[in-house]
Amino acid sequence: MRIGILGLGRIGAFHAETLASLDAVDSLVVADPFADAARSAAERFGAEIADSPEAVLAAGVDGVVVAAATDAHPSLILAAVEAGVPVFCEKPVARTMAEGVEVLKAIAGRDVPVQIGFNRRFDAAFVAARAAVRRGELGKLHTVRSTTLDPAPPPAAYIAASGGIFRDCSVHDFDVIRWVTGREVSEVYAVGGNRGADFIREAGDADTTGAILTLDDGTIAVVSNSRHNARGYDVRMEIHGFADSIAVGLEDKLPLRSVEPGATFPAGTPHDFFMDRFATAYRTELTAFTEVVAGARPSPCTIEDALEAGWIAEACTLSLREHRPVTVTEVRRG
Repeated sequence: MRIGILGLGRIGAFHAETLASLDAVDSLVVADPFADAARSAAERFGAEIADSPEAVLAAGVDGVVVAAATDAHPSLILAAVEAGVPVFCEKPVARTMAEGVEVLKAIAGRDVPVQIGFNRRFDAAFVAARAAVRRGELGKLHTVRSTTLDPAPPPAAYIAASGGIFRDCSVHDFDVIRWVTGREVSEVYAVGGNRGADFIREAGDADTTGAILTLDDGTIAVVSNSRHNARGYDVRMEIHGFADSIAVGLEDKLPLRSVEPGATFPAGTPHDFFMDRFATAYRTELTAFTEVVAGARPSPCTIEDALEAGWIAEACTLSLREHRPVTVTEVRRG
């Protein structure tokens, strides 16, 4: 099949490399406002260059991957759907929830699949955790812990445009909690602080946060996030039930140092970047998109899914600001 790529920054170039290696993909058509980025992709992957998103969609592509700046996501999703071209778009759907809801309304009733990029749904350990929960191996759940710790903050310009740590980082935890447990979040209480980079504080954001989520069946989920984890990129989940407990991320590249006498775990080189930790998941995710394009499966992560995680992020953002519990229903109603 023939796949278009809109945006060739860090993640777009990474996706281009992955797509070029997939047996299902015969050719790539790429576009980026920066000509050097498009030329580099053309040279590395034998891609064709188009001078605009419209030209990519008119080039006979079977599907399109949107890796452009967040502000462009709504218009590019809608353009692809209007052209009848299945689309994969990195999260978020839009900069604001209101814009995301408008995108959802605009494509309602259209028979063109849209897949939003939440790569943890394609990580083998998270997949196994979901399967264990769905098979009832853990019994009734009582506690979930989800962690995302970055090794260092992103650049100041990124922070200023990110929408905040809950919308940018924690949203991955929120999505995978919903996906693994099969439950919705009813209420949140969030805290946060700044003990690191001044530019994060100046942007009105927190560099370290914690959130308590109450799920609709009473299960408690604890989410921990930080922009400062000097030992590496740490993504883990624990799921505790009345019959058993399991964990994602307890492997030799876990960026923790045990001080237990005689302990040798973890023994590997710590993960230091999200592309390292989730390289295989990204490949599986884009392989799934080629199956969506081929009509072999429905979208494994819809706009509705992305918006549900977004509402949890909105509730946490409000909770942190106002120092109180917030229901998801409250923010959804505006």
